Amino acid sequence: MSKNIALITGVTGQDGSYLSEFLLAKGYEVHGIIRRSSVDYRERIAHLEGTPNFHLHYADMGDSMSLVKLVGKVQPTEIYNLAAQSHVQVSFDAPEFTADVDAVGVLRILEAVRTNHLEKTCKIYQASTSELYGKVEEVPQNENTPFHPYSPYAVAKLYGYWIIKEYREAYDMFCCSGILFNHESERRGETFVTRKITLAAARIAQGKQECLYLGNLDSLRDWGYAKDYVECMWLILQHDKPEDFVIATGVQHSVREFTELAFKYAGITLRFEGEGLNEVGIVEAVNNSNLSHLLNKEVVKVSEDFYRPTDVVNLWGDPSKAKRELGWNPQTTSFERLVEIMVHHDMQKVAADHVASVMRTNLAEYLEKGIVK
Repeated sequence: MSKNIALITGVTGQDGSYLSEFLLAKGYEVHGIIRRSSVDYRERIAHLEGTPNFHLHYADMGDSMSLVKLVGKVQPTEIYNLAAQSHVQVSFDAPEFTADVDAVGVLRILEAVRTNHLEKTCKIYQASTSELYGKVEEVPQNENTPFHPYSPYAVAKLYGYWIIKEYREAYDMFCCSGILFNHESERRGETFVTRKITLAAARIAQGKQECLYLGNLDSLRDWGYAKDYVECMWLILQHDKPEDFVIATGVQHSVREFTELAFKYAGITLRFEGEGLNEVGIVEAVNNSNLSHLLNKEVVKVSEDFYRPTDVVNLWGDPSKAKRELGWNPQTTSFERLVEIMVHHDMQKVAADHVASVMRTNLAEYLEKGIVK
């Protein structure tokens, strides 16, 4: 029996870390691509380093030669291309970089497989995105819904989607796209809106922040748990034929709902007043006396700075095909449970960060006074 060998780009990200854990548990040999950096950004996979069958390699999605060499060396049976400049707002500021990694990067992976003559033995999963639907033309969105990308990120990802489809048909390669709707977790980057919200709720509850500033509170998203979504990625490559699938929960919520729920799990009940840029979230009730000083304070405000030049406001996925053909359950973790997990994690993180900060301050004072050397 041949060994399953997976190569994961974007292994240090939220999805890459969960997918690595998932595949290792299934007996895979897992190889991950990392980039050289003077800053350590491997905290999500630090617990896996040193684990048998988990290996990291230096390469870059912008360097085709490094990808060709690595694919030839590893000889993967499955490639999961999760690497991307994945922040929509940043794509407006860095459109060329976004295109190089998110669009041409996919082509480089496909050509690395062909150059090493692995077309018939290596399956490829491409992490696509619900942002392809952009200025949506129907709700909910499924595999047949027309695309209307509405950001440089979405346009780049659309190239990735179509080049996967082209190589599947032109070269008979087993390559597929999973059209992932928003998927979050306690490992989500802190610049993404959901993690920004849960961290702010925790910081405000613990007196470390006064106010959370957000963009369009009416934006609607289909939010799932990243840990559940990586299972669907794997199932797509185990399917009997290469096809594209929507990965979503089929349930939709607004940014306002996410914010209300996050603050609730931090012990704060919000009341929203006003409209548009003048809307505010006011503390209506708290669950313990330590938070009483927050009563009637405006802790959520809308800022024009967080509106995008073109904004996608209504993403809602239909996972019927994945449920029917892959047997995947998109409701393993509910929306409410997802937010609870994230807030619980961030409440602990904020508390731990405070303790660490106090210890550093005390140590600095002791050193200055010559109490310790």
